Amino acid sequence: MHALRSQDWKHAVGLVALVVLGGCAGPNAHKAPVEDRGSSRVLQSAVPATPAADAVPAKPLPGAENAGRPGYYTVKPGDTLIRIGLDSGQSWRDIARWNGLDNPNVIEVGQVLRVVSPNATVTETGVTTRPVTSSTVTATAVPAPAASAASAAAAPASAASKPASTPAAPAVAAAAVASGGEDDIAFVWPTSGSLIAGFDEAKNKGLDLGGKTGDPVLAAADGRVVYAGAGLRGYGNLLILKHNNTYLTAYAHNQTLLVKEDQSVRKGQKIAEMGSSDTDRVKLHFEIRRQGKPVDPAKYLPNR
Repeated sequence: MHALRSQDWKHAVGLVALVVLGGCAGPNAHKAPVEDRGSSRVLQSAVPATPAADAVPAKPLPGAENAGRPGYYTVKPGDTLIRIGLDSGQSWRDIARWNGLDNPNVIEVGQVLRVVSPNATVTETGVTTRPVTSSTVTATAVPAPAASAASAAAAPASAASKPASTPAAPAVAAAAVASGGEDDIAFVWPTSGSLIAGFDEAKNKGLDLGGKTGDPVLAAADGRVVYAGAGLRGYGNLLILKHNNTYLTAYAHNQTLLVKEDQSVRKGQKIAEMGSSDTDRVKLHFEIRRQGKPVDPAKYLPNR
Protein backbone atom coordinates (compact mmCIF):
# COMPACT_ATOMS: atom_id res chain seq x y z
CA MET A 1 0.00 0.00 0.00
CA HIS A 2 2.81 2.36 0.89
CA ALA A 3 4.66 1.47 -2.32
CA LEU A 4 1.59 2.25 -4.39
CA ARG A 5 1.15 5.61 -2.75
CA SER A 6 4.78 6.42 -3.37
CA GLN A 7 4.41 5.56 -7.03
CA ASP A 8 1.28 7.67 -7.30
CA TRP A 9 3.13 10.52 -5.67
CA LYS A 10 5.98 10.35 -8.18
CA HIS A 11 3.50 10.22 -11.01
CA ALA A 12 1.68 13.31 -9.70
CA VAL A 13 4.96 15.20 -9.30
CA GLY A 14 5.84 14.34 -12.90
CA LEU A 15 2.53 15.65 -14.16
CA VAL A 16 2.98 18.91 -12.30
CA ALA A 17 6.44 19.35 -13.83
CA LEU A 18 5.09 18.82 -17.33
CA VAL A 19 2.33 21.40 -16.77
CA VAL A 20 4.82 23.96 -15.46
CA LEU A 21 7.22 23.41 -18.37
CA GLY A 22 4.37 23.53 -20.91
CA GLY A 23 3.08 26.77 -19.40
CA CYS A 24 6.47 28.39 -19.78
CA ALA A 25 7.00 27.24 -23.33
CA GLY A 26 3.45 27.94 -24.68
CA PRO A 27 3.31 31.74 -24.51
CA ASN A 28 6.81 32.15 -25.89
CA ALA A 29 6.00 29.87 -28.80
CA HIS A 30 2.97 31.96 -29.90
CA LYS A 31 4.07 35.47 -28.87
CA ALA A 32 3.74 38.16 -31.69
CA PRO A 33 6.95 39.88 -32.84
CA VAL A 34 7.78 43.14 -31.02
CA GLU A 35 6.82 46.28 -32.99
CA ASP A 36 9.05 49.30 -32.51
CA ARG A 37 6.32 51.96 -32.67
CA GLY A 38 8.72 54.75 -31.90
CA SER A 39 10.85 53.94 -34.95
CA SER A 40 7.72 53.50 -37.04
CA ARG A 41 6.56 57.03 -36.20
CA VAL A 42 9.91 58.57 -37.11
CA LEU A 43 10.08 56.76 -40.44
CA GLN A 44 6.48 57.69 -41.28
CA SER A 45 7.02 61.40 -40.66
CA ALA A 46 10.23 61.43 -42.62
CA VAL A 47 8.50 60.41 -45.87
CA PRO A 48 6.42 63.23 -47.46
CA ALA A 49 2.85 62.39 -48.47
CA THR A 50 2.30 62.11 -52.22
CA PRO A 51 -1.00 62.83 -54.03
CA ALA A 52 -2.93 60.04 -55.62
CA ALA A 53 -1.73 59.20 -59.08
CA ASP A 54 -5.14 59.98 -60.62
CA ALA A 55 -5.78 63.27 -58.74
CA VAL A 56 -6.67 66.11 -61.14
CA PRO A 57 -6.39 69.77 -60.09
CA ALA A 58 -9.75 71.57 -59.93
CA LYS A 59 -10.42 73.60 -63.05
CA PRO A 60 -10.94 77.31 -62.26
CA LEU A 61 -14.34 78.70 -63.16
CA PRO A 62 -14.59 81.15 -66.09
CA GLY A 63 -13.53 84.68 -65.18
CA ALA A 64 -12.17 83.69 -61.75
CA GLU A 65 -9.18 85.98 -62.27
CA ASN A 66 -11.54 88.99 -62.29
CA ALA A 67 -13.29 88.22 -58.99
CA GLY A 68 -13.78 91.37 -56.92
CA ARG A 69 -12.82 93.78 -59.71
CA PRO A 70 -15.13 96.71 -60.55
CA GLY A 71 -17.41 95.89 -63.45
CA TYR A 72 -17.53 92.15 -62.69
CA TYR A 73 -20.03 90.02 -60.79
CA THR A 74 -19.56 86.64 -59.06
CA VAL A 75 -22.54 84.33 -59.57
CA LYS A 76 -24.35 83.28 -56.38
CA PRO A 77 -26.80 80.39 -55.76
CA GLY A 78 -30.20 81.13 -57.28
CA ASP A 79 -28.92 83.75 -59.73
CA THR A 80 -30.26 84.00 -63.27
CA LEU A 81 -28.91 86.11 -66.10
CA ILE A 82 -32.13 88.14 -66.08
CA ARG A 83 -31.73 88.91 -62.37
CA ILE A 84 -28.05 89.79 -62.79
CA GLY A 85 -28.96 92.13 -65.65
CA LEU A 86 -31.66 93.87 -63.59
CA ASP A 87 -29.36 94.25 -60.58
CA SER A 88 -26.48 95.57 -62.68
CA GLY A 89 -28.58 97.85 -64.88
CA GLN A 90 -27.79 95.92 -68.06
CA SER A 91 -29.50 93.85 -70.72
CA TRP A 92 -29.10 90.11 -70.17
CA ARG A 93 -28.31 89.83 -73.89
CA ASP A 94 -25.41 92.25 -73.53
CA ILE A 95 -24.04 90.32 -70.54
CA ALA A 96 -24.31 87.05 -72.49
CA ARG A 97 -22.47 88.61 -75.43
CA TRP A 98 -19.73 90.26 -73.34
CA ASN A 99 -18.99 86.92 -71.66
CA GLY A 100 -19.27 84.71 -74.75
CA LEU A 101 -22.15 82.67 -73.30
CA ASP A 102 -23.51 80.38 -76.00
CA ASN A 103 -26.30 79.24 -73.67
CA PRO A 104 -27.45 81.94 -71.21
CA ASN A 105 -29.32 79.25 -69.25
CA VAL A 106 -26.01 77.77 -68.07
CA ILE A 107 -24.12 79.78 -65.48
CA GLU A 108 -22.23 78.35 -62.50
CA VAL A 109 -22.03 79.44 -58.89
CA GLY A 110 -18.64 81.12 -58.49
CA GLN A 111 -18.37 82.07 -62.16
CA VAL A 112 -17.34 85.70 -62.67
CA LEU A 113 -19.21 87.69 -65.31
CA ARG A 114 -18.44 91.02 -66.92
CA VAL A 115 -21.43 93.28 -66.28
CA VAL A 116 -20.23 96.45 -68.03
CA SER A 117 -19.40 97.04 -71.66
CA PRO A 118 -15.83 96.17 -72.74
CA ASN A 119 -15.74 99.72 -74.13
CA ALA A 120 -16.51 101.19 -70.71
CA THR A 121 -13.97 102.87 -68.46
CA VAL A 122 -14.37 101.28 -65.04
CA THR A 123 -13.01 102.90 -61.87
CA GLU A 124 -13.62 102.37 -58.17
CA THR A 125 -16.03 105.32 -58.18
CA GLY A 126 -18.09 104.58 -61.27
CA VAL A 127 -18.44 103.50 -64.89
CA THR A 128 -18.25 105.70 -67.98
CA THR A 129 -19.83 104.24 -71.09
CA ARG A 130 -20.99 105.22 -74.54
CA PRO A 131 -24.66 106.11 -75.13
CA VAL A 132 -27.13 103.26 -74.65
CA THR A 133 -27.86 102.97 -78.38
CA SER A 134 -24.30 101.77 -79.03
CA SER A 135 -24.97 98.49 -77.20
CA THR A 136 -28.01 97.47 -79.26
CA VAL A 137 -27.98 93.74 -79.95
CA THR A 138 -29.97 91.76 -82.48
CA ALA A 139 -32.75 89.93 -80.68
CA THR A 140 -31.65 86.57 -82.14
CA ALA A 141 -28.01 86.87 -81.05
CA VAL A 142 -28.41 84.35 -78.19
CA PRO A 143 -31.28 82.14 -76.99
CA ALA A 144 -33.57 83.61 -74.36
CA PRO A 145 -32.70 82.57 -70.81
CA ALA A 146 -35.01 80.20 -69.01
CA ALA A 147 -36.77 80.88 -65.75
CA SER A 148 -33.76 79.41 -63.91
CA ALA A 149 -30.56 80.33 -65.72
CA ALA A 150 -28.51 78.00 -63.54
CA SER A 151 -30.11 74.97 -65.18
CA ALA A 152 -30.12 74.13 -68.86
CA ALA A 153 -33.21 71.97 -68.37
CA ALA A 154 -35.52 74.91 -67.64
CA ALA A 155 -37.96 76.06 -70.31
CA PRO A 156 -37.09 79.23 -72.29
CA ALA A 157 -38.64 82.51 -71.16
CA SER A 158 -41.85 83.42 -72.99
CA ALA A 159 -41.73 86.01 -75.74
CA ALA A 160 -43.99 89.04 -75.93
CA SER A 161 -47.45 88.06 -77.10
CA LYS A 162 -47.82 90.66 -79.84
CA PRO A 163 -45.94 93.69 -81.14
CA ALA A 164 -47.12 97.19 -80.43
CA SER A 165 -48.47 99.10 -83.38
CA THR A 166 -50.11 101.81 -81.30
CA PRO A 167 -48.55 105.26 -81.69
CA ALA A 168 -47.03 106.90 -78.66
CA ALA A 169 -49.69 108.05 -76.22
CA PRO A 170 -49.57 111.43 -74.47
CA ALA A 171 -47.95 111.53 -71.08
CA VAL A 172 -50.35 110.84 -68.22
CA ALA A 173 -48.85 113.59 -66.08
CA ALA A 174 -46.34 116.40 -66.18
CA ALA A 175 -42.76 115.18 -66.44
CA ALA A 176 -40.33 115.06 -63.56
CA VAL A 177 -36.57 115.18 -64.01
CA ALA A 178 -34.37 112.63 -62.24
CA SER A 179 -31.20 114.22 -60.89
CA GLY A 180 -28.00 112.43 -61.75
CA GLY A 181 -25.99 114.40 -64.32
CA GLU A 182 -25.84 113.86 -68.06
CA ASP A 183 -28.24 110.91 -67.87
CA ASP A 184 -31.14 112.88 -66.36
CA ILE A 185 -34.57 111.62 -67.44
CA ALA A 186 -38.08 113.09 -67.28
CA PHE A 187 -40.23 110.14 -66.14
CA VAL A 188 -44.04 109.92 -66.26
CA TRP A 189 -46.42 107.66 -64.35
CA PRO A 190 -46.84 104.27 -66.06
CA THR A 191 -50.53 104.05 -65.14
CA SER A 192 -53.25 106.20 -63.65
CA GLY A 193 -54.08 103.59 -60.98
CA SER A 194 -54.01 104.40 -57.29
CA LEU A 195 -51.04 103.63 -55.05
CA ILE A 196 -51.41 100.30 -53.25
CA ALA A 197 -47.94 99.97 -51.68
CA GLY A 198 -45.01 102.34 -51.49
CA PHE A 199 -41.27 101.77 -51.84
CA ASP A 200 -39.43 99.75 -49.20
CA GLU A 201 -35.82 98.86 -50.00
CA ALA A 202 -36.04 95.59 -48.06
CA LYS A 203 -39.60 94.45 -48.86
CA ASN A 204 -40.87 96.29 -51.94
CA LYS A 205 -38.32 97.57 -54.43
CA GLY A 206 -40.82 99.78 -56.27
CA LEU A 207 -44.41 101.02 -56.26
CA ASP A 208 -47.53 98.83 -56.50
CA LEU A 209 -50.29 100.56 -58.48
CA GLY A 210 -53.89 99.31 -58.67
CA GLY A 211 -56.23 99.03 -61.63
CA LYS A 212 -58.39 96.67 -63.63
CA THR A 213 -57.40 93.76 -65.83
CA GLY A 214 -56.46 95.12 -69.23
CA ASP A 215 -55.73 98.70 -68.10
CA PRO A 216 -52.93 100.25 -70.19
CA VAL A 217 -49.35 100.20 -68.92
CA LEU A 218 -47.25 103.01 -70.39
CA ALA A 219 -43.51 103.46 -70.85
CA ALA A 220 -42.26 105.90 -68.21
CA ALA A 221 -39.63 107.30 -70.61
CA ASP A 222 -38.05 106.72 -74.01
CA GLY A 223 -36.00 103.54 -74.05
CA ARG A 224 -35.26 100.10 -75.40
CA VAL A 225 -36.86 96.82 -74.30
CA VAL A 226 -34.11 94.68 -72.79
CA TYR A 227 -36.38 91.98 -71.38
CA ALA A 228 -39.89 90.75 -72.19
CA GLY A 229 -41.02 87.49 -70.62
CA ALA A 230 -41.87 85.57 -67.45
CA GLY A 231 -38.46 84.25 -66.46
CA LEU A 232 -37.96 86.18 -63.22
CA ARG A 233 -39.72 84.56 -60.27
CA GLY A 234 -42.11 86.85 -58.41
CA TYR A 235 -42.56 89.30 -61.30
CA GLY A 236 -44.94 87.43 -63.59
CA ASN A 237 -45.09 88.78 -67.15
CA LEU A 238 -42.35 91.37 -67.00
CA LEU A 239 -40.97 94.16 -69.16
CA ILE A 240 -37.64 95.88 -68.50
CA LEU A 241 -36.75 99.07 -70.36
CA LYS A 242 -33.26 100.55 -70.52
CA HIS A 243 -33.35 104.32 -70.89
CA ASN A 244 -29.66 105.22 -70.82
CA ASN A 245 -26.45 104.14 -69.10
CA THR A 246 -27.93 104.98 -65.71
CA TYR A 247 -31.63 104.07 -65.59
CA LEU A 248 -33.82 100.99 -66.07
CA THR A 249 -37.54 100.69 -65.40
CA ALA A 250 -39.41 97.44 -64.72
CA TYR A 251 -43.15 96.69 -65.22
CA ALA A 252 -44.37 93.49 -63.55
CA HIS A 253 -47.50 91.28 -63.24
CA ASN A 254 -48.87 92.19 -66.67
CA GLN A 255 -51.62 90.22 -68.38
CA THR A 256 -50.27 90.91 -71.88
CA LEU A 257 -46.95 92.21 -73.19
CA LEU A 258 -47.23 94.38 -76.29
CA VAL A 259 -43.58 94.93 -77.16
CA LYS A 260 -40.61 92.68 -77.93
CA GLU A 261 -37.02 92.58 -76.78
CA ASP A 262 -34.71 95.08 -78.49
CA GLN A 263 -37.68 97.21 -79.59
CA SER A 264 -37.45 100.98 -79.09
CA VAL A 265 -40.37 102.65 -77.30
CA ARG A 266 -41.44 106.23 -76.66
CA LYS A 267 -42.44 107.84 -73.40
CA GLY A 268 -46.18 107.32 -72.79
CA GLN A 269 -46.45 104.47 -75.32
CA LYS A 270 -48.71 101.57 -74.33
CA ILE A 271 -46.36 98.64 -73.76
CA ALA A 272 -48.51 96.18 -71.79
CA GLU A 273 -51.91 95.50 -70.25
CA MET A 274 -52.29 95.25 -66.50
CA GLY A 275 -52.92 91.83 -64.95
CA SER A 276 -52.26 89.60 -61.95
CA SER A 277 -49.56 87.19 -63.20
CA ASP A 278 -47.54 85.73 -60.32
CA THR A 279 -49.39 87.80 -57.70
CA ASP A 280 -52.64 87.75 -55.72
CA ARG A 281 -54.45 90.72 -57.29
CA VAL A 282 -54.53 92.92 -60.38
CA LYS A 283 -51.74 95.50 -60.09
CA LEU A 284 -48.67 96.96 -61.72
CA HIS A 285 -45.40 96.65 -59.84
CA PHE A 286 -43.18 99.48 -61.13
CA GLU A 287 -39.47 99.90 -60.41
CA ILE A 288 -36.86 102.50 -61.28
CA ARG A 289 -33.29 101.23 -61.07
CA ARG A 290 -30.35 103.63 -60.98
CA GLN A 291 -27.20 101.74 -62.05
CA GLY A 292 -29.03 98.58 -61.05
CA LYS A 293 -29.96 99.75 -57.55
CA PRO A 294 -33.68 100.15 -56.76
CA VAL A 295 -34.65 103.73 -55.93
CA ASP A 296 -37.96 105.19 -54.76
CA PRO A 297 -39.95 105.95 -57.94
CA ALA A 298 -42.01 108.53 -56.05
CA LYS A 299 -38.91 110.75 -55.92
CA TYR A 300 -38.53 110.59 -59.71
CA LEU A 301 -42.17 110.88 -60.79
CA PRO A 302 -44.21 114.11 -61.01
CA ASN A 303 -46.79 115.00 -58.39
CA ARG A 304 -50.30 113.83 -59.22
